[in-house]
Amino acid sequence: MYQADIYATRTFLKELLERSTNFKAMEWLEKKLDLAAAGNDKDFYLAFSAAPRFVGKDKLQYTAADAEKAQLIRKGFDPSRWTTAQTARTLLVLSLPHDDAEAFLNKIETLFSTADMGELVALYAALPLLPHPELFIKRAAEGFRTNMGDVFEAVALDNPYPADYMEDDAWNNMVLKTLFVGKPIFRIYGIEKRRNAKLARILSDYAHERWAAGRPVSPELWRPIGPFIDDNILKDIEKLFSQPNELEQEAAALACAQSESTPAKELLNAHPQLKARVENGEITWSLIGEKNLSLN
Repeated sequence: MYQADIYATRTFLKELLERSTNFKAMEWLEKKLDLAAAGNDKDFYLAFSAAPRFVGKDKLQYTAADAEKAQLIRKGFDPSRWTTAQTARTLLVLSLPHDDAEAFLNKIETLFSTADMGELVALYAALPLLPHPELFIKRAAEGFRTNMGDVFEAVALDNPYPADYMEDDAWNNMVLKTLFVGKPIFRIYGIEKRRNAKLARILSDYAHERWAAGRPVSPELWRPIGPFIDDNILKDIEKLFSQPNELEQEAAALACAQSESTPAKELLNAHPQLKARVENGEITWSLIGEKNLSLN
């Protein structure tokens, strides 16, 4: 099973890397890619570890046109924050022979078991590109449990793999942890697609815990909740409307707008200015998330 055309992916990543590093670095990498493709495991593992020394760790030079190409290769694929070392490591992994699924899995698991933080970031971010994606579901769940912020971000944010493959409980825990560690919800791919009633209850309970402790609640918390507003959650939304924080009021309005609940629609009607801004597209979850991020 394939998530993306491996040849097209490698071509695209090489283009990004050639633009972002130098000829000497690419010459080194091409040799290592050939060795990896030939099944030379020792050279592959050494190259994977040594990549930053030879290709650097600069951010990729990434354009709007690149973003469009990335979506054609794999919906949700977003390497805009990748580094040259991360890209080189992904290319090395995608050069491995993969017809034998078990052998491919064993090599990737060997990498995971010995990886440092930078290597883990590259591996988790590469999950949506790997062949045999169903084999890495447990590994992705391990990434959700990590205490390393960069590693958690690599698997949870700007990564379509969790939305496409994780079961609801694992997905719900990932969303909750994203809020708990202060990462932006708007960078979770598929957050609307994977909304569910259990997640809505979990997030409402989490908001109550925060309020009881006198702590702020991210306005992004309410993004998956709109379609599941019931009598209990409606009280949460009423509380948001009464808050002095404009972003919380906007979140309340947007949640109500996405609900089929009659009381939620009536509540929104009671705030006509916010309702008009929602209808005019002036309030969106992405804008709320970006504004909230800039304030924290």
